[in-house]
Amino acid sequence: MRGFRLAATVSAITLSATVCAVAPPAAADGDFGVALNGTYRVFSDGQWAKRGMAPGGGEVFFRIPSVTQTWTISTQCVSPIECVGEVKSDLGWTGTIRIDDHWYVDHDVPNWLPCPDGSFAPGHQKFILTGWNPETAQRTIKNRDFLMGRDVTKSPSGACGRNQPVVVEMPVRLERV
Repeated sequence: MRGFRLAATVSAITLSATVCAVAPPAAADGDFGVALNGTYRVFSDGQWAKRGMAPGGGEVFFRIPSVTQTWTISTQCVSPIECVGEVKSDLGWTGTIRIDDHWYVDHDVPNWLPCPDGSFAPGHQKFILTGWNPETAQRTIKNRDFLMGRDVTKSPSGACGRNQPVVVEMPVRLERV
């Protein structure tokens, strides 16, 4: 009888340890350590803006006003590599956010490009971001307090009677407020 109880106890401990060992680690809030949620200060540095030239050509650096804005970000993740959500800027626009090796924020900009005839063409703005560790100068998608990347705005091809799109790119950084 003692042998049976001992075997039953050992089996119960082994089963408990096995269940604990194979159970996936649960993120406390379901964000898998990558979700961006909260308020961020965003700085697009116009001092280093560049405009793309024709295919095969170079890039031209030019200064434009830098832009500082505040974003409220809300994302939901179903895995560490699949998150989607919404970004609201204090500049009055709302866009989508998703993760795919980098964070991508997209929104349309009405009347972005002034045309020679006095009209305006729309633009599409995309922020491409990744977590950054300033101490080690290394990229890490799991750094949710400091992100760096590019702010790229592009007109559609054919806008303003030009065969090629106008593309303006600036470095950008996000810091959790």
